[in-house]
Amino acid sequence: MIKVGIVGGTGYTGVELLRLLALHPQVKLQVITSRADAGTPVSQMFPSLRGFIDLAFAHPDEAHLEQCDVVFFATPNGIAMQQTRALLDAGVKVIDLAADFRLKDITEWEKWYGLSHACPDLVAEAVYGLPEVNREKIKSARLVANPGCYPTAVQLGFIPLLEAGLIDTGSLIADSKSGVSGAGRKAEIPTLFSEASDNFKAYGVSGHRHLPEIKQGLSTVLGKPVGLTFVPHLTPAIRGIHATLYGRLKKEADLQALFEKRYASEHFVDVLPAGSMPETRSVRGSNICRIAVHRPQGGDTVVVLSVIDNLVKGAAGQAVQNLNIMFGLPETTALNVVPLLP
Repeated sequence: MIKVGIVGGTGYTGVELLRLLALHPQVKLQVITSRADAGTPVSQMFPSLRGFIDLAFAHPDEAHLEQCDVVFFATPNGIAMQQTRALLDAGVKVIDLAADFRLKDITEWEKWYGLSHACPDLVAEAVYGLPEVNREKIKSARLVANPGCYPTAVQLGFIPLLEAGLIDTGSLIADSKSGVSGAGRKAEIPTLFSEASDNFKAYGVSGHRHLPEIKQGLSTVLGKPVGLTFVPHLTPAIRGIHATLYGRLKKEADLQALFEKRYASEHFVDVLPAGSMPETRSVRGSNICRIAVHRPQGGDTVVVLSVIDNLVKGAAGQAVQNLNIMFGLPETTALNVVPLLP
Protein backbone atom coordinates (compact mmCIF):
# COMPACT_ATOMS: atom_id res chain seq x y z
CA MET A 1 0.00 0.00 0.00
CA ILE A 2 1.12 3.54 -0.78
CA LYS A 3 1.22 5.63 2.39
CA VAL A 4 -0.18 9.06 1.54
CA GLY A 5 -0.05 12.34 3.40
CA ILE A 6 -2.05 15.45 2.51
CA VAL A 7 -0.95 18.89 3.65
CA GLY A 8 -3.82 21.35 3.70
CA GLY A 9 -6.79 19.02 3.55
CA THR A 10 -9.48 21.57 4.43
CA GLY A 11 -9.83 23.33 1.07
CA TYR A 12 -11.80 22.31 -2.01
CA THR A 13 -8.85 20.58 -3.67
CA GLY A 14 -8.04 18.88 -0.38
CA VAL A 15 -11.50 17.41 0.07
CA GLU A 16 -11.54 16.41 -3.59
CA LEU A 17 -8.29 14.52 -3.04
CA LEU A 18 -9.87 12.80 -0.06
CA ARG A 19 -12.95 11.87 -2.08
CA LEU A 20 -10.87 10.24 -4.80
CA LEU A 21 -8.25 8.61 -2.57
CA ALA A 22 -10.80 7.20 -0.11
CA LEU A 23 -11.62 4.44 -2.61
CA HIS A 24 -8.14 4.05 -4.12
CA PRO A 25 -7.31 0.33 -3.73
CA GLN A 26 -3.54 0.91 -3.43
CA VAL A 27 -3.58 3.89 -1.06
CA LYS A 28 -3.50 4.14 2.71
CA LEU A 29 -4.28 7.65 3.93
CA GLN A 30 -1.69 8.16 6.62
CA VAL A 31 -2.16 11.76 7.72
CA ILE A 32 -4.10 14.92 6.78
CA THR A 33 -2.82 18.16 8.23
CA SER A 34 -4.45 21.38 9.28
CA ARG A 35 -2.95 23.88 11.67
CA ALA A 36 -6.26 25.58 12.48
CA ASP A 37 -8.42 22.45 12.67
CA ALA A 38 -6.06 19.96 14.28
CA GLY A 39 -7.98 17.28 16.20
CA THR A 40 -11.20 17.79 14.24
CA PRO A 41 -12.44 14.59 12.60
CA VAL A 42 -12.38 14.89 8.82
CA SER A 43 -15.94 13.58 8.60
CA GLN A 44 -17.11 16.31 10.98
CA MET A 45 -15.87 19.02 8.62
CA PHE A 46 -16.90 17.10 5.49
CA PRO A 47 -19.93 14.90 6.27
CA SER A 48 -19.81 13.50 2.73
CA LEU A 49 -16.73 11.52 3.83
CA ARG A 50 -18.42 9.94 6.84
CA GLY A 51 -17.91 6.18 6.66
CA PHE A 52 -15.05 6.57 4.19
CA ILE A 53 -12.35 8.39 6.18
CA ASP A 54 -11.96 8.01 9.93
CA LEU A 55 -8.89 10.22 10.42
CA ALA A 56 -8.77 13.52 12.27
CA PHE A 57 -6.77 16.49 11.03
CA ALA A 58 -3.28 16.50 12.51
CA HIS A 59 -1.18 19.51 13.44
CA PRO A 60 1.70 19.89 10.96
CA ASP A 61 4.25 19.66 13.79
CA GLU A 62 2.92 16.21 14.73
CA ALA A 63 2.23 14.83 11.27
CA HIS A 64 5.44 12.80 10.68
CA LEU A 65 5.16 13.29 6.95
CA GLU A 66 8.56 11.66 6.50
CA GLN A 67 6.86 8.32 7.15
CA CYS A 68 4.75 8.67 4.00
CA ASP A 69 5.59 7.41 0.51
CA VAL A 70 4.11 10.48 -1.13
CA VAL A 71 2.80 13.81 0.13
CA PHE A 72 0.28 16.02 -1.66
CA PHE A 73 0.36 19.75 -0.98
CA ALA A 74 -3.14 21.20 -1.34
CA THR A 75 -2.01 24.48 0.17
CA PRO A 76 -1.75 28.16 -0.76
CA ASN A 77 1.23 29.16 -2.88
CA GLY A 78 4.49 29.37 -0.94
CA ILE A 79 3.91 26.52 1.50
CA ALA A 80 5.19 23.48 -0.38
CA MET A 81 8.54 25.06 -1.20
CA GLN A 82 9.26 25.41 2.54
CA GLN A 83 8.91 21.68 3.22
CA THR A 84 9.70 19.86 -0.01
CA ARG A 85 13.48 19.56 0.38
CA ALA A 86 13.24 17.78 3.73
CA LEU A 87 10.63 15.38 2.36
CA LEU A 88 12.68 14.56 -0.73
CA ASP A 89 15.76 14.01 1.47
CA ALA A 90 13.68 11.55 3.50
CA GLY A 91 12.79 9.62 0.34
CA VAL A 92 9.24 10.94 0.12
CA LYS A 93 7.78 11.86 -3.27
CA VAL A 94 5.94 15.17 -3.53
CA ILE A 95 3.01 16.30 -5.68
CA ASP A 96 2.34 20.03 -5.31
CA LEU A 97 -1.13 21.22 -6.35
CA ALA A 98 -0.13 24.86 -5.87
CA ALA A 99 2.19 26.83 -8.13
CA ASP A 100 5.50 26.64 -6.25
CA PHE A 101 7.27 24.50 -8.85
CA ARG A 102 5.36 25.18 -12.08
CA LEU A 103 7.37 28.05 -13.56
CA LYS A 104 10.97 27.29 -14.54
CA ASP A 105 11.94 30.97 -14.63
CA ILE A 106 12.43 31.90 -10.96
CA THR A 107 12.41 35.64 -11.66
CA GLU A 108 9.12 35.26 -13.50
CA TRP A 109 7.68 33.20 -10.63
CA GLU A 110 8.70 35.77 -8.03
CA LYS A 111 7.21 38.55 -10.16
CA TRP A 112 3.80 36.88 -10.45
CA TYR A 113 3.57 35.42 -6.93
CA GLY A 114 5.26 38.19 -4.95
CA LEU A 115 7.48 35.86 -2.94
CA SER A 116 11.14 34.88 -2.83
CA HIS A 117 11.48 31.26 -3.86
CA ALA A 118 12.82 29.07 -1.04
CA CYS A 119 14.34 26.32 -3.20
CA PRO A 120 14.97 27.45 -6.78
CA ASP A 121 17.30 24.50 -7.42
CA LEU A 122 14.39 22.08 -6.99
CA VAL A 123 12.34 23.94 -9.60
CA ALA A 124 14.73 22.65 -12.26
CA GLU A 125 14.13 19.08 -11.09
CA ALA A 126 10.34 19.34 -10.81
CA VAL A 127 8.35 17.69 -13.60
CA TYR A 128 5.32 19.55 -14.90
CA GLY A 129 2.51 17.08 -14.31
CA LEU A 130 0.51 17.22 -17.54
CA PRO A 131 0.42 13.48 -18.36
CA GLU A 132 -0.61 13.98 -21.97
CA VAL A 133 2.75 15.68 -22.55
CA ASN A 134 5.15 14.55 -19.80
CA ARG A 135 4.05 10.99 -19.00
CA GLU A 136 7.52 9.45 -19.36
CA LYS A 137 9.17 12.08 -17.15
CA ILE A 138 6.45 11.75 -14.52
CA LYS A 139 7.15 8.01 -14.23
CA SER A 140 10.57 8.63 -12.71
CA ALA A 141 9.85 11.93 -10.96
CA ARG A 142 10.12 12.46 -7.24
CA LEU A 143 8.69 16.00 -7.44
CA VAL A 144 5.68 16.83 -9.63
CA ALA A 145 4.23 20.29 -10.19
CA ASN A 146 0.55 19.66 -10.75
CA PRO A 147 -0.80 22.01 -13.46
CA GLY A 148 -3.30 24.76 -12.78
CA CYS A 149 -6.92 24.44 -13.87
CA TYR A 150 -7.01 27.04 -16.64
CA PRO A 151 -3.62 25.87 -17.98
CA THR A 152 -4.85 22.28 -18.24
CA ALA A 153 -7.92 23.14 -20.31
CA VAL A 154 -6.08 25.64 -22.51
CA GLN A 155 -3.00 23.53 -23.20
CA LEU A 156 -4.93 20.37 -24.04
CA GLY A 157 -6.96 22.39 -26.53
CA PHE A 158 -4.02 24.05 -28.29
CA ILE A 159 -1.41 21.26 -28.22
CA PRO A 160 -2.52 19.28 -31.32
CA LEU A 161 -2.55 22.46 -33.41
CA LEU A 162 0.90 23.53 -32.24
CA GLU A 163 2.43 20.09 -32.71
CA ALA A 164 1.14 20.01 -36.28
CA GLY A 165 2.33 23.55 -37.04
CA LEU A 166 -1.11 24.57 -38.24
CA ILE A 167 -1.67 27.95 -36.61
CA ASP A 168 -0.09 31.37 -36.26
CA THR A 169 1.59 31.11 -32.87
CA GLY A 170 1.97 34.84 -32.37
CA SER A 171 -1.71 35.61 -31.79
CA LEU A 172 -3.36 32.81 -29.80
CA ILE A 173 -6.47 33.68 -27.78
CA ALA A 174 -7.84 31.83 -24.77
CA ASP A 175 -11.24 33.04 -23.57
CA SER A 176 -11.86 31.01 -20.41
CA LYS A 177 -14.59 30.73 -17.79
CA SER A 178 -14.46 29.14 -14.34
CA GLY A 179 -16.83 28.20 -11.58
CA VAL A 180 -16.52 29.92 -8.21
CA SER A 181 -14.78 26.97 -6.51
CA GLY A 182 -11.67 27.91 -8.48
CA ALA A 183 -11.20 30.80 -6.06
CA GLY A 184 -10.79 28.40 -3.14
CA ARG A 185 -12.62 27.76 0.11
CA LYS A 186 -12.38 31.13 1.76
CA ALA A 187 -14.62 34.05 2.58
CA GLU A 188 -14.17 36.86 0.07
CA ILE A 189 -16.75 39.36 -1.13
CA PRO A 190 -16.48 38.57 -4.89
CA THR A 191 -17.35 34.91 -4.25
CA LEU A 192 -20.22 35.43 -1.83
CA PHE A 193 -23.49 33.95 -3.12
CA SER A 194 -25.14 37.35 -3.50
CA GLU A 195 -22.15 38.63 -5.48
CA ALA A 196 -21.39 35.67 -7.75
CA SER A 197 -24.88 34.29 -8.37
CA ASP A 198 -26.82 35.62 -11.37
CA ASN A 199 -23.66 37.39 -12.50
CA PHE A 200 -20.86 37.03 -15.04
CA LYS A 201 -17.63 38.99 -15.27
CA ALA A 202 -14.07 38.99 -16.56
CA TYR A 203 -11.13 39.42 -14.21
CA GLY A 204 -7.35 39.47 -14.44
CA VAL A 205 -7.48 40.94 -17.94
CA SER A 206 -4.22 42.85 -17.51
CA GLY A 207 -2.50 39.73 -16.24
CA HIS A 208 -3.37 36.49 -14.45
CA ARG A 209 -0.97 34.14 -12.67
CA HIS A 210 -1.88 31.30 -15.00
CA LEU A 211 -0.76 33.26 -18.07
CA PRO A 212 2.99 32.57 -17.70
CA GLU A 213 2.25 28.91 -16.93
CA ILE A 214 0.17 28.50 -20.08
CA LYS A 215 2.75 30.32 -22.22
CA GLN A 216 5.55 28.20 -20.76
CA GLY A 217 3.71 24.96 -21.53
CA LEU A 218 2.74 25.94 -25.06
CA SER A 219 6.21 27.32 -25.79
CA THR A 220 7.78 24.07 -24.60
CA VAL A 221 5.58 22.06 -26.97
CA LEU A 222 6.31 24.43 -29.86
CA GLY A 223 10.02 24.87 -29.17
CA LYS A 224 9.81 28.65 -29.26
CA PRO A 225 7.82 31.44 -27.56
CA VAL A 226 4.13 31.90 -28.31
CA GLY A 227 1.99 35.02 -28.22
CA LEU A 228 -1.11 34.50 -26.09
CA THR A 229 -4.00 36.66 -24.92
CA PHE A 230 -5.65 34.98 -21.92
CA VAL A 231 -8.83 36.38 -20.36
CA PRO A 232 -10.47 34.50 -17.46
CA HIS A 233 -14.08 34.96 -16.39
CA LEU A 234 -16.07 34.07 -13.27
CA THR A 235 -19.35 32.26 -13.86
CA PRO A 236 -22.27 31.68 -11.45
CA ALA A 237 -21.46 27.96 -11.16
CA ILE A 238 -19.65 25.92 -8.52
CA ARG A 239 -17.52 23.69 -10.74
CA GLY A 240 -16.28 23.68 -14.29
CA ILE A 241 -13.98 25.42 -16.73
CA HIS A 242 -14.90 26.21 -20.33
CA ALA A 243 -12.03 27.42 -22.52
CA THR A 244 -12.85 28.83 -25.95
CA LEU A 245 -9.59 28.92 -27.89
CA TYR A 246 -8.88 30.78 -31.15
CA GLY A 247 -6.08 30.39 -33.66
CA ARG A 248 -5.42 31.56 -37.21
CA LEU A 249 -4.85 28.66 -39.60
CA LYS A 250 -1.74 28.73 -41.77
CA LYS A 251 -2.51 25.67 -43.90
CA GLU A 252 -5.21 23.15 -44.64
CA ALA A 253 -5.76 20.06 -42.51
CA ASP A 254 -8.45 17.67 -41.31
CA LEU A 255 -8.80 19.18 -37.86
CA GLN A 256 -11.19 16.54 -36.54
CA ALA A 257 -8.85 13.72 -37.58
CA LEU A 258 -5.88 15.58 -36.10
CA PHE A 259 -7.45 15.84 -32.64
CA GLU A 260 -8.83 12.29 -32.70
CA LYS A 261 -5.41 10.88 -33.59
CA ARG A 262 -3.53 12.98 -31.00
CA TYR A 263 -5.73 11.88 -28.12
CA ALA A 264 -6.70 8.38 -29.32
CA SER A 265 -4.76 6.69 -26.51
CA GLU A 266 -5.60 9.22 -23.80
CA HIS A 267 -8.26 7.87 -21.47
CA PHE A 268 -8.99 11.27 -19.94
CA VAL A 269 -9.26 13.35 -23.11
CA ASP A 270 -12.45 12.86 -25.09
CA VAL A 271 -12.56 14.37 -28.57
CA LEU A 272 -16.23 14.84 -29.40
CA PRO A 273 -17.80 14.27 -32.84
CA ALA A 274 -17.61 17.10 -35.36
CA GLY A 275 -20.07 19.89 -34.62
CA SER A 276 -20.32 19.13 -30.88
CA MET A 277 -20.55 21.73 -28.13
CA PRO A 278 -19.10 20.35 -24.88
CA GLU A 279 -20.77 21.40 -21.63
CA THR A 280 -19.10 21.77 -18.26
CA ARG A 281 -21.77 19.60 -16.66
CA SER A 282 -20.72 16.72 -18.92
CA VAL A 283 -17.46 16.43 -16.95
CA ARG A 284 -18.65 17.39 -13.46
CA GLY A 285 -16.94 15.27 -10.82
CA SER A 286 -14.75 13.47 -13.38
CA ASN A 287 -11.14 13.60 -14.54
CA ILE A 288 -12.16 13.99 -18.19
CA CYS A 289 -11.37 16.83 -20.57
CA ARG A 290 -13.88 16.99 -23.43
CA ILE A 291 -12.80 18.79 -26.57
CA ALA A 292 -14.53 19.87 -29.77
CA VAL A 293 -12.86 21.56 -32.74
CA HIS A 294 -14.65 23.92 -35.14
CA ARG A 295 -13.87 25.98 -38.24
CA PRO A 296 -16.64 28.58 -38.46
CA GLN A 297 -17.91 29.16 -42.00
CA GLY A 298 -14.92 27.23 -43.30
CA GLY A 299 -12.74 30.29 -42.72
CA ASP A 300 -9.16 30.61 -41.55
CA THR A 301 -9.99 30.67 -37.82
CA VAL A 302 -10.03 27.46 -35.80
CA VAL A 303 -12.08 27.42 -32.59
CA VAL A 304 -11.41 24.77 -29.96
CA LEU A 305 -13.84 24.20 -27.08
CA SER A 306 -12.27 22.54 -24.04
CA VAL A 307 -14.11 21.73 -20.80
CA ILE A 308 -12.92 20.22 -17.51
CA ASP A 309 -13.96 20.06 -13.88
CA ASN A 310 -11.55 22.55 -12.31
CA LEU A 311 -11.36 20.54 -9.07
CA VAL A 312 -10.70 17.18 -10.76
CA LYS A 313 -8.79 17.24 -14.06
CA GLY A 314 -7.88 20.81 -13.11
CA ALA A 315 -6.50 19.84 -9.70
CA ALA A 316 -7.06 16.76 -7.50
CA GLY A 317 -7.93 14.24 -10.21
CA GLN A 318 -4.87 15.12 -12.25
CA ALA A 319 -2.80 14.85 -9.06
CA VAL A 320 -4.12 11.31 -8.50
CA GLN A 321 -3.42 10.53 -12.16
CA ASN A 322 0.17 11.64 -11.54
CA LEU A 323 0.33 9.51 -8.39
CA ASN A 324 -0.72 6.47 -10.40
CA ILE A 325 1.93 7.14 -13.03
CA MET A 326 4.67 7.70 -10.44
CA PHE A 327 3.92 4.40 -8.71
CA GLY A 328 3.42 2.32 -11.85
CA LEU A 329 -0.34 1.89 -11.46
CA PRO A 330 -2.97 2.08 -14.20
CA GLU A 331 -3.74 5.77 -14.69
CA THR A 332 -7.45 5.15 -14.31
CA THR A 333 -7.12 3.74 -10.78
CA ALA A 334 -9.69 5.51 -8.55
CA LEU A 335 -10.50 7.87 -11.43
CA ASN A 336 -13.05 5.90 -13.45
CA VAL A 337 -15.81 8.15 -12.20
CA VAL A 338 -18.95 8.73 -14.23
CA PRO A 339 -19.66 12.48 -14.40
CA LEU A 340 -22.58 13.77 -12.34
CA LEU A 341 -25.79 14.79 -14.12
CA PRO A 342 -27.79 16.88 -13.51
